[in-house]
Amino acid sequence: MAIIFHITKREAWEESSAVNADGGNGAYKTEMFPIEGFIHCSTREQVIQVANARFRGQSGLVLLSIDPSLVKPEIVYENLEGGEQLFPHIYGELNRDAVVKASAFQPGADGTFTLPVDL
Repeated sequence: MAIIFHITKREAWEESSAVNADGGNGAYKTEMFPIEGFIHCSTREQVIQVANARFRGQSGLVLLSIDPSLVKPEIVYENLEGGEQLFPHIYGELNRDAVVKASAFQPGADGTFTLPVDL
């Protein structure tokens, strides 16, 4: 299965690592997880569109590359906003060992994003 992606603030990603160092389970969840119940992700074809629509001009982000075969919670491809594109949603906390790469994700001078060269 193809890699899926999640955009988050670097601090949020690093906090999940700190929890693990203190004896926690090392799982990552978004700030909105308690309300939404899932983690928003994108396919390779969708991630730049999502980044430019939702994160334009924001710095201090990281792009998580996730191997779906290693994700413990269920992944559902769906569209909850009425469009036709199906987006991968992780219905549970993301186990950190499913993240195969965490890349710095900074916008260009015009505030828009491109895929990091190391992907």
